[in-house]
Amino acid sequence: MLASVSSILVKVINILPTSYKIPDPLPWAQLVGPLSAAEDTVARFDERLAKSLIRDGTISRMHFADACASLWLEGELVHLDDLVLHDAGMDVRTPTHELTRAHAVLRVRRRIAEAKSDWALSAAGLADLLGRGEREEGTGNRKEVGGSLGVDEDAEREEVGFEGPLGATDPHLAAAFAAVDAANARAERTLADKTRSRPERDSLVYDPDWDEDGRLDDWRAVVDETRTLPPTLAAAIAADAWDAIEPLEHSPWLGRLLAASVLRDRSKTRWHLPCLHAGLKGIPRERRRPRDGAARLVVQLEAMTAAAEAGRKDHDRWLMTRNLLARKLAGRRATSKLPALLDYVLTRPIVSAGMIAAELGITPRAAQNLVAELDLRETTGRGRYRAWGIL
Repeated sequence: MLASVSSILVKVINILPTSYKIPDPLPWAQLVGPLSAAEDTVARFDERLAKSLIRDGTISRMHFADACASLWLEGELVHLDDLVLHDAGMDVRTPTHELTRAHAVLRVRRRIAEAKSDWALSAAGLADLLGRGEREEGTGNRKEVGGSLGVDEDAEREEVGFEGPLGATDPHLAAAFAAVDAANARAERTLADKTRSRPERDSLVYDPDWDEDGRLDDWRAVVDETRTLPPTLAAAIAADAWDAIEPLEHSPWLGRLLAASVLRDRSKTRWHLPCLHAGLKGIPRERRRPRDGAARLVVQLEAMTAAAEAGRKDHDRWLMTRNLLARKLAGRRATSKLPALLDYVLTRPIVSAGMIAAELGITPRAAQNLVAELDLRETTGRGRYRAWGIL
C-alpha cells in the first residue's frame, strides 16, 4: 500500500527579506537628543586618549572587555581573567568553545585597530577578515616567485648560449621537452584555481542558500548611502543594518566591529576603536531590540554614549592609579624592572608571574618580588595560579 503512494517533491524557497531600508525621512525628532550626546561623548573620549600617557594600555584593556561583552550579548559567559590567560598561552584549564570564540573577537579587534582607518570596510579588508584574502595573496606570491625564476633562467640560458633544453638540437627531443613543460603549466594552473576557489562547506553546519557575498554587498550599499549623515548616526545605521541583513551566518559579532570602523573611517575617532559590544551590554535587555526602526537607532546611539562614558571613567581611574604607583619608582636604579612592570600591568586586566617573567625576561620568583615591591592587588586568591592587577 505504501509502495503505491507516489512521492511528492517539495521545494523550499527562502523568502526571508535580506534588504534594509534607511528610514526616509529620518525621525530627527527622536534622534537629535541621543545623536548629539553620542557625538559629544565619543569625541571627548577620543580627544582624551590623544594626549594620554596610558593610551596604549587603555586601548589594550578595552579590547579584552569588548571581546567578553560580545559573547555576553549572545548569552555566553567568558571570564575576563580566562581570556587574558588564554591570550598569553597560559590557560588554567582546557579552553572552552566560548573562550576560543572570544579570543577570535579579540584578534579581529586588534587587527582592525592596528590597520588603517578605511581598511576594514574595503573589499580587501573584508576578504582578509573573512579568511579569503590569504589564499589569493599566497597564490599571487607563488606566481610572482615563479615568474621571477623563469626570467632568471631565460637570461641565464641566453648568456650560456643554449638554444633548447640541455642544448639539444634533436627536434624529437625538443618536442618531448615542450610537451613536459606544457603539462607542468596546466598542472600549475589547475592547482592555482583550486587554491583560489573557496572550499565547500558542510551543509549540516552552513545553509547552502545563505548568500554571504550578496548580503555583504547589500550591507556595503547601505553603508555607502550614509556618507552624508553624521558619523555616529552612520555607525548606528550600519550596526542596525547588519542585524537585519545578517550577512555572516556564524559571525554576528563582526557587524559591530565594522560599525565601529565606520567611526574611524569618517574621522570621528582617530585614536581608538569604540567598544560597541560593551556599550550595548549596558542597555537593559528589554530595550535592546525594539521593533520600531527609530527606536533601534536610538539604542545604538545610546550604546555608543555608554561605551564612551565607561571608557572615560576607566581611563581616569587607571591614570590616577598609575600616578600613585609611579611614586614607588623614585630612587630606583636605571636598570630596575619596576617601570617596565608598571607599563605592562596597565595593558592587561590581570598579570601572572609567568606572564611577567615572559614579558620582562626574568624568572617567576623575581616577578613575584617585583609585584611585592610595587604592591599590586591580588585578584585571584589562588595558590598555584596567582594573578595581580589594578582596578
